[in-house]
Amino acid sequence: MEPRTEVLDLPEGYRTQPQTTTLTWDEVREKLRAAPSYWLATVRPDGRPHVVPVDGLWVADAFYFSGSEQTVHVRNLRANGRAGVHLEDATAAVIVEGTAAWITPGQDLARRLEAADKAKYGYGAFLPDVWALTPERVLAWNSLPEDATRFTWT
Repeated sequence: MEPRTEVLDLPEGYRTQPQTTTLTWDEVREKLRAAPSYWLATVRPDGRPHVVPVDGLWVADAFYFSGSEQTVHVRNLRANGRAGVHLEDATAAVIVEGTAAWITPGQDLARRLEAADKAKYGYGAFLPDVWALTPERVLAWNSLPEDATRFTWT
């Protein structure tokens, strides 16, 4: 399902004129797919944030990643699946907010993940179970505030 695209609401004073341009989901999706690494944000049980760089794959409009059961981000996700992931570029930002779930991908998705992993990282051996962060909202821009865009799935 394609997301709804809209101008990102910004606080008063951020724009000097009305915004007329938004990004396309295709160009934002490509940035997510091509990124070499990502920053994953999770929430500790006591409410404190935790942010960590991770490798991952953007496939079929979701973010797939893994980690040891002992890592803070996996322990956090086990308690609360709400998470965010963003790219390293703060000037041309892409910020994904959603819910992560521990899944066993079906055969077709597993093949796609293995192929993407081999192409991106050279491994091609993705774990049988992975975390899948499904986006609910994505904020993105190439030039803030001129093209600040919100994508939502409803």
